[in-house]
Amino acid sequence: MNNYKKISVGEESRTELHDSLALTGAEISINILPAGASVPFVHSHKQNEEIYAILSGEGRAVIDGESVELKAGDFIRISPSAKRQFFASDKTEIKYICIQVKENSLENYTMTDAVV
Repeated sequence: MNNYKKISVGEESRTELHDSLALTGAEISINILPAGASVPFVHSHKQNEEIYAILSGEGRAVIDGESVELKAGDFIRISPSAKRQFFASDKTEIKYICIQVKENSLENYTMTDAVV
């Protein structure tokens, strides 16, 4: 039995990794919005905060009515109750990873969770 699972993803517009990696503590998705496109809905969450890592391109997020410009290399954390929607710029697609985790659930990390 392996203590890991590896997959490869292509260039689909959205890939959710929860099932394919048998995740038990997070939901991770890889997303690509073509130039000029947007997520077609505004949403919030009941319990999960989201962390977005912008991999390439440019765009913006509208969070509780505030427009936040995004570009490759940016990271943004959004609290569960915030209403959000993402948009690619008119000039370029935007590719990002979204990580969902239950807010306030992290008890240990890096050095406090590592066993050497």
